Amino acid sequence: MASVLSYESLVHAVAGAVGSVTAMTVFFPLDTARLRLQVDEKRKSKTTHMVLLEIIREEGLLAPYRGWFPVISSLCCSNFVYFYTFNSLKAVWVKGQHSTTGKDLVVGFVAGVVNVLLTTPLWVVNTRLKLQGAKFRNEDIVPTNYKGIIDAFHQIIRDEGILSLWNGTFPSLLLVFNPAIQFMFYEGLKRQLLKKRMKLSSLDVFIIGAVAKAIATTVTYPMQTVQSILRFGRHRLNPENRTLGSLRNVLYLLHQRIRRFGIMGLYKGLEAKLLQTVLTAALMFLVYEKLTAATFTVMGLKSAHKH
Repeated sequence: MASVLSYESLVHAVAGAVGSVTAMTVFFPLDTARLRLQVDEKRKSKTTHMVLLEIIREEGLLAPYRGWFPVISSLCCSNFVYFYTFNSLKAVWVKGQHSTTGKDLVVGFVAGVVNVLLTTPLWVVNTRLKLQGAKFRNEDIVPTNYKGIIDAFHQIIRDEGILSLWNGTFPSLLLVFNPAIQFMFYEGLKRQLLKKRMKLSSLDVFIIGAVAKAIATTVTYPMQTVQSILRFGRHRLNPENRTLGSLRNVLYLLHQRIRRFGIMGLYKGLEAKLLQTVLTAALMFLVYEKLTAATFTVMGLKSAHKH
C-alpha cells in the first residue's frame, strides 16, 4: 500500500500532468481543427491548415484556442490520474524486477480504464465548450450556450440526465488501448535503445514518444471519431441511439460514416490528429522524463525507472 501512496508516484503524476499541459497548449489549434473535421461532416476543407484559416477568418484569431481552459483542466486531472495509476500499479506489480512489454500493456490498460471512468464527464463538458459558438456547416447540430464548466455540468444534468455525462464511455473504454499501446511501444523502444547506449538524449525521447503515439493513434482513430460525435451529443440522433454509447450505437455511427464517406471517412481529420498527438505526445514525454529526472536528482532519489 505504501508504494501506491508513495512520493515517487506523485512525482510521476505531477510531471505527467505538467508535460501534457505544456504540450497541449503548444499544439492546441491542431486539436481544434481535428474536432471540427470529425464532428462537422459538411466541412469541405480537407487539410488542417485550411480548416484553421477558415476558423480564424470566420470566428476570430483566438477561435483556435476556444475551450482551452476546460480542456487543460480535464487534461491535467486525466493525466494525473493516468500517470499516478500507471506508476503505482507498476511499483506494486513489478517490485524492482525488470518490467516486460506485456506488463506495461496491462498496467497501461488498467490505468486507462480507471482514468476513463473518473474523467469522462470532464471530457464531455469540454468537447461541448470547445465547439460552442462554432460556425457549423451541418444544420443537424443543435447549438449550446454554457457559461462555463460548472454551468455546463448543471445544464447537461438538468436537460439530459446525469448519465449523459458518460456519453461515449464505450468507445472511450475501447480507446484505452491507445495509451496502453503507446506506453507499450514507448517503454519497449526505450528498453531497446538503452541496451545500445547508457543514456537517452532529448531527441531520442522525442522520437520514441512520436513513433509510439503515431502507431497507437492510427490503430484507434475510427473509435476516436465516434467518441467525439457521441460526446458532442448534439447531432439529432434517433432517440433510441441516445444511450451510453452502446455497441449498437458505435457500430451504427461507424457504418453511417463508411456509407457516406467510404472507409477513409473513418480517418477524417487524421492528419490534424496525427500532427497534434504525435507532436504533443513527444513533447509530453520529453517534459515528463526531464521533470521526473530533475525532481529525483534534487530529492536525492534515484529514478524510479530501473529498466
